[in-house]
Amino acid sequence: MADKYELSWKEIPMGFVFDKPMASRENLTGSWRSERPVWDHSKCIKCGVCYMYCPEGCIHETEEGYFQADYDYCKGCGICVQECWTQCIKFVPEES
Repeated sequence: MADKYELSWKEIPMGFVFDKPMASRENLTGSWRSERPVWDHSKCIKCGVCYMYCPEGCIHETEEGYFQADYDYCKGCGICVQECWTQCIKFVPEES
């Protein structure tokens, strides 16, 4: 006999839903990370791979064509570090 508290995926109530585009911009989420990505511009080829793979959309191009994270929103997931072709992005610990 199935546990009376066991639910199928169809029976699980929906959790949180963003109903407004760009709603995450209202919440500074950068305090979640323990490490931050830092770019070494001497190795950067300005390819934009980090920008394309960032799930938070917090990497932006500078006037010089380099990329950098907006630390107010970067959660430190490390995808940019992992995907960087030239390994110009490194993680550094957050300062206390």
